[in-house]
Amino acid sequence: MILEDIVAEKIPQIKGEKQETSVTALAESCKNLTGRDFKEALDRNGISVIAEIKKASPSRGVILEDFDAVKIAKIYENVDIDAVSVLTEKNFFQGNDRYIDEVKRVNSKPVLRKDFIVDPYQIYQSKALGADALLLITAILKDKLEEYYKLAEKIGLQCLVEVHDERELETALQAECNIIGINNRNLEDFSENLKNTERLIKRIPAGITIVSESGIKNEKDVKYLESVGADAVLIGETFMRNIDNVSRIREFVKNARM
Repeated sequence: MILEDIVAEKIPQIKGEKQETSVTALAESCKNLTGRDFKEALDRNGISVIAEIKKASPSRGVILEDFDAVKIAKIYENVDIDAVSVLTEKNFFQGNDRYIDEVKRVNSKPVLRKDFIVDPYQIYQSKALGADALLLITAILKDKLEEYYKLAEKIGLQCLVEVHDERELETALQAECNIIGINNRNLEDFSENLKNTERLIKRIPAGITIVSESGIKNEKDVKYLESVGADAVLIGETFMRNIDNVSRIREFVKNARM
């Protein structure tokens, strides 16, 4: 499974990064850093839009050949999305840690670091890089989710906690996570089904911010997800493939909020 392959690559990468910068040094650099409020950005009246910046994915390959994180961040600022998701995973998504700082210099919205967190070191690292929030994937962390979530909270990072099914959702609820992302992609065959959000959302108590992820192609999809109770949508490939058509992205965001 691709998730296992990503984790297998990530572990030695983190080992090398620890040799370059210790966790003690990272923790020290995190002190007194303030961030933008990711959850508040998603709790607006009407549905919120998290726009993603990513060059490639394991299932699609290279999505955008002429990739420029700064240019994309400026476009997202111009069309007034609510938050930005930045892929930093290097081997499978062709991301880079430096994108977070580059994006924050030209975009005023909260920034989510989207990577594959397998070690507490990466939580301190995310804060030091300037992320306002980070992705925690329940399928990876399992019974470690609560430990990682509380560490992130302790150092002032908010978390988008991703689930795919009922078992993962129960783990996230037991950890008292306050932003839950429902991924509509099946990790076995990469098929996408928005009904996954509709199915799982019924099990989520009031007061938790709910984000629907993957498979969102148009404004009709956004309206459907809003109708079943989603507070926000995370849109990646749909925007990436239309990034040079700024008027279309602006229209998408406007129509989605109507």
